[in-house]
Amino acid sequence: MRDLRNPVRAPVAELVRWGREPAVAQTLRSTAAATLAYVAALGLSSEPAPLTAPLTALLVVQVTLYSTLTTSIRRVNSVVAGVVIAIGFSELVGLTWWSLGLIILASLVVGRLVRVGEFVPEVAISAMLVLGVTRVADTAWDRVLETLIGAVVGLLFNVLLVPPVWVGPAGESIEDLSRRMRRLLLHIGEELTSPTPVERAAARLHEARRLDHDIADVDAALRQAEDSLRLNPRVKEAMLHRVVLRTGLDTLEICAVVLRVLARTMTDLAKERREEPLFPLEEGVAIQELLSHVADALVSFAVLVTTQVTESADAAEDRLAGELAAAAAAREKVAHLLLEAVQRYPRDWQLHGALLAEIDRILAELDMDHRSRRLMEELDRHTREQRERHPQLSAVRRWAHSKRSSRAAVR
Repeated sequence: MRDLRNPVRAPVAELVRWGREPAVAQTLRSTAAATLAYVAALGLSSEPAPLTAPLTALLVVQVTLYSTLTTSIRRVNSVVAGVVIAIGFSELVGLTWWSLGLIILASLVVGRLVRVGEFVPEVAISAMLVLGVTRVADTAWDRVLETLIGAVVGLLFNVLLVPPVWVGPAGESIEDLSRRMRRLLLHIGEELTSPTPVERAAARLHEARRLDHDIADVDAALRQAEDSLRLNPRVKEAMLHRVVLRTGLDTLEICAVVLRVLARTMTDLAKERREEPLFPLEEGVAIQELLSHVADALVSFAVLVTTQVTESADAAEDRLAGELAAAAAAREKVAHLLLEAVQRYPRDWQLHGALLAEIDRILAELDMDHRSRRLMEELDRHTREQRERHPQLSAVRRWAHSKRSSRAAVR
């Protein structure tokens, strides 16, 4: 019998998927916060249409709690600085073309001095809006009040309704990057046993170069995930999550660079062998098998990096270990075949050696012992930097830890 639930499940699943998108969540949260800020300002401000409050809430409410806190502080600072400048100018000069230019210049300079970041133009905007009214003092402080209302509402909105953690989208982007690298390796392997035009090999090289843009997109998603972990009460061991994802992306970035060099090697080899296959049949099949294992290891590594459940992480680690073992065995076979080929065709020994060196570098980066050492080094570095940045907080944590240890020893 036909399953009648599928037509219902599909739209629901699509809606849930859209709800997980940062852009959708940002839109809904900003709309709700701006509306609440306007309602609050209507009761507290003397302005008939206090639009500064919803405007501030709209700009303050960010996708993550950490960015909301930092944005709120910079936003309020920029508005207050602009209002103070406008009040000072209103006591000295009126609104003329030269005073307008002077107030813009002063506002931009003050915005740099008070370090409001991207809100430097907001200092000048606030000053101009306040200076352009008749009752400067009253309007100025109403604008400050509305700004504070919008900032407080936006901040409380994200504190009470904590933004989601964007580790999932960042993990998906890392896995997508590894799959694109896998497809490129498989495509390179498919062309080893047949004559390959230089244009086609160069196209693979351009495809490898485009991975740089993909890495930039993944890095942006990862930075958003890192911000969502900061100061988020939903997350325990936030630093560990950040370090795991960041080191995983760093490893894939190194592999992408090596992959680009590998594509360059294949392009040079295609130039040398225009009328013949890149490799004889036996060698080409062996290298294709090796590249297939390396490609699968890249995906297994990305899954391991982005997996948080212990059971799934163990399974991903086992898959990665199996792929690396298979790749190591295939690499030894390829090394022997290439050595025999070099003895027959010594003119290409540099390209053969470069191919093996590039494969070795990728396998070394994916090695689990290497990754464990890298994780420990990064965790130690982050812990040391945190102690140096906040020595008092670190001292309190050590004191609390020693108290808990002493109590446990007494029991």
